[in-house]
Amino acid sequence: MTVRRWAAVPVLALLLAGCGIRATEVPTDFGPAPSRVQCAQTEQDASPQASRGLPVQVFLLCRSSLVAVDRTVRVPDGAVDSERRVLVAQELLDELAQTPSAAEKEAGYTTDVRGGMTVGGPRPGDPEDALRLSSPPEDLTSYALAQVVCTLSDSAAAEGDGSVILGGPDTEPVQRYECTDEVRSRPGTQAPPSTGVTGG
Repeated sequence: MTVRRWAAVPVLALLLAGCGIRATEVPTDFGPAPSRVQCAQTEQDASPQASRGLPVQVFLLCRSSLVAVDRTVRVPDGAVDSERRVLVAQELLDELAQTPSAAEKEAGYTTDVRGGMTVGGPRPGDPEDALRLSSPPEDLTSYALAQVVCTLSDSAAAEGDGSVILGGPDTEPVQRYECTDEVRSRPGTQAPPSTGVTGG
């Protein structure tokens, strides 16, 4: 029995050595470790912004969801509430239309909002906090509309209740659009809920 036990030791050692597992090595069966964290920005990744201005957030697309990204916009001092609301809204639209920075692209961010869209204040008969876009909201892609609604509703351009009143350049009535959790998680298939509003 003693001879058999000692004879088995070299065989066992060969079997253990043949498995190729070492405690000091990282297993490679599951592919390389990810090189970056998707949909997240470090402080160094943030796009360069002016040192002074109004801190805001815009919603960009990342992996088919909306993700808030920090920005800074400039609003002239002394602007009254109604004028300030429109100025902030225009700055936010311009930020949405900008091509994401190299760091943001690397992290997976994109935007579906196209440049050239402008925003104005209410028409006669609209609520006083309504915003009129140069493109009818219904003409925007589902992604772009979700970006615009969620960005504006979470800003000084709206009342801060998670909704924003938008209309187009024509005389069609404005609608109140909401940014919900479903819209943020599935902007391509979940349109921002909208309801009609009466004038102010």
